[in-house]
Amino acid sequence: MSTAIIITTPDSEIVSSRIVNATIEQVFEAFSKPNHLKNWWGPAGFTNTFNEFDFRVGGKWNFVMHGPDKGNYANECEFIKIEKPSLIAWKRHSKPLFQVLFTFEELEKGKTKIVFKMLFDSVAECNKLKPYVTDKNEENFDKLENELKNVTA
Repeated sequence: MSTAIIITTPDSEIVSSRIVNATIEQVFEAFSKPNHLKNWWGPAGFTNTFNEFDFRVGGKWNFVMHGPDKGNYANECEFIKIEKPSLIAWKRHSKPLFQVLFTFEELEKGKTKIVFKMLFDSVAECNKLKPYVTDKNEENFDKLENELKNVTA
């Protein structure tokens, strides 16, 4: 079991970021607690069923994303690095294969910058998803901002 974060170049990553009106603790809680994460994870119109959420390095996160039209998308992930409250990383064991690296930086009290990096082994794999996921990641952030209103960490 490798818990190393892969080394990438800008050509093999997709990076999205947003500054939210929430504390770094609230943001970390929205990512680390399944009762919050299930409400906002995924693009607009998607819902989730979490089968397993073991939030620790080496822990598994198995879930199904339910599309708004049709389709259920199984996801199997493993947490590879957690540094509360500033970093969460996981790797996907289901296709498409990539790692996710979220970093959180408190800019001032009540304002946090989130950087979401999708890390790929190759430029070709990255380019397959890039046309689709950039806008979807923004939708994901929109849902997160809505959920943050319910986080009291």
